[in-house]
Amino acid sequence: MLKSMTGYGVSNIESESINVTVEIKTLNSKFLDIYCRIPRNYSEREIEIRNMLTSALERGKVELTLTIQPVGKAIASTSVNRELVKAYYTDLSSTATQMGFAPDPTELLRLALQLPNAYNNETAEESDRETDWTQVKVAVQEAIRKCSVFREQEGKMTADKLVDYISTIQTLLDQVTEQDKLRIPAVRERLAKQIRDILTDENFDPNRFEQELIYYTEKYDISEEKIRLANHLSYFTETLDSSESNGKKLNFIAQEIGREINTIGSKANDASIQRLVVQMKDELEKIKEQTMNII
Repeated sequence: MLKSMTGYGVSNIESESINVTVEIKTLNSKFLDIYCRIPRNYSEREIEIRNMLTSALERGKVELTLTIQPVGKAIASTSVNRELVKAYYTDLSSTATQMGFAPDPTELLRLALQLPNAYNNETAEESDRETDWTQVKVAVQEAIRKCSVFREQEGKMTADKLVDYISTIQTLLDQVTEQDKLRIPAVRERLAKQIRDILTDENFDPNRFEQELIYYTEKYDISEEKIRLANHLSYFTETLDSSESNGKKLNFIAQEIGREINTIGSKANDASIQRLVVQMKDELEKIKEQTMNII
């Protein structure tokens, strides 16, 4: 099953002491690139969070935002990080002013208090911190699960598009095959004329004659290219149907498809076939664009 690198997942869990919100956004990237926004008092857990993301999301640009707010009794042991909140507030206010509208001070403060490290909670007991961390892990895992589901749904839509594009190229290839049957008599006549010219030449050279015959036969014959292109299209479809999601492999196959299409266009020397080749190239570009976003 194909998986897209584009994904989104959010989870919210509230316990007796904290309210945890985890948001994960993923985009396409050649490699796994993780960026985490987490509260300062959970910075020692970043490696563990990264490992969870790595094992589940495999590839892409991943952005995780972890927001933790104290609730209930935990509020009493929590103090506001006033300097940081003040900096947040100032930045938000300046941003609103630059965008041309007057911000609501109460709303700005609420937003600033929701940003990372807005609270100091260093006085929490170790047992409470472990309990809170357990809740955070559950929230992270749930956000990852939702993001994975999103990626699978996007992958399914991408696979459907790729099947359509491959089917279109196959249809165009069938049309090339039909047009090639009409092209062959003209090619045969052209070769016959060139052979007659060589045979009637007073400087006839048997070796040159053999070389010319081989050259023109290879120059105009597209039989092998059509067979290889059909095989590449079948292989692409088989890879789509496999249980693994491998965008790099699909991209490599697409490159091979492109080589055969280009060779058919250059060797055919036929206007109708070249128009079909242009249409196949258009579909292939759509395929390449889609494969860049597959894990």
